[in-house]
Amino acid sequence: MNIKQNIGHRLKLAVGTAILSFGLFNIHSQCNITEGGVLGMILLLEHWFEVSPSITGVILDFSCYFIGWKMLGNNFLKNAIFSTCCFSLWYRLWEHTGYMITDMSAIPLAAAVVGAVFVGIGVGIVVKEGGASGGDDALALVISKMAKCRISRAYLLTDLTVLTLSLSYIPFSKIIYSFITVTLSSRIIDKIQDM
Repeated sequence: MNIKQNIGHRLKLAVGTAILSFGLFNIHSQCNITEGGVLGMILLLEHWFEVSPSITGVILDFSCYFIGWKMLGNNFLKNAIFSTCCFSLWYRLWEHTGYMITDMSAIPLAAAVVGAVFVGIGVGIVVKEGGASGGDDALALVISKMAKCRISRAYLLTDLTVLTLSLSYIPFSKIIYSFITVTLSSRIIDKIQDM
């Protein structure tokens, strides 16, 4: 990869993480839409076993990155580290600027759909470029490669599994919007992969 291609590649990873973090901060965080995958598992473990997400988050993310590195190679790991750092920097920026989208908590279906668009586009760009902004992405890439299935199915499998387990402490009336978000975002990720 020449310098121009490398800069373009890194720029796409940065843009993808900017879109993802913007949606997570402005929609999901503000409207309390939970996630599936690793993030949802962290919240589940905190609820049932009172283990801090600061511990389980690191363990689960690094475990997924390690498996991703073993299955997908060094380029994956470099892209994942870069993407994760970009995501953190962008999220921190959004925290400092404050919410830029009106609170959609009163219209949770709209929040679920708009949030899914941000997540789907952001993650889609990052994954298409061979990166991962968190353990969820690494796990989905590994499952997709091992099962020889589309990445959207891998995301949906992990997300729906964790969201179903989360019904043990989150009422269905609240978690239904998370089901909508993960289903829609996985479809958008798939469409971006096909572009």
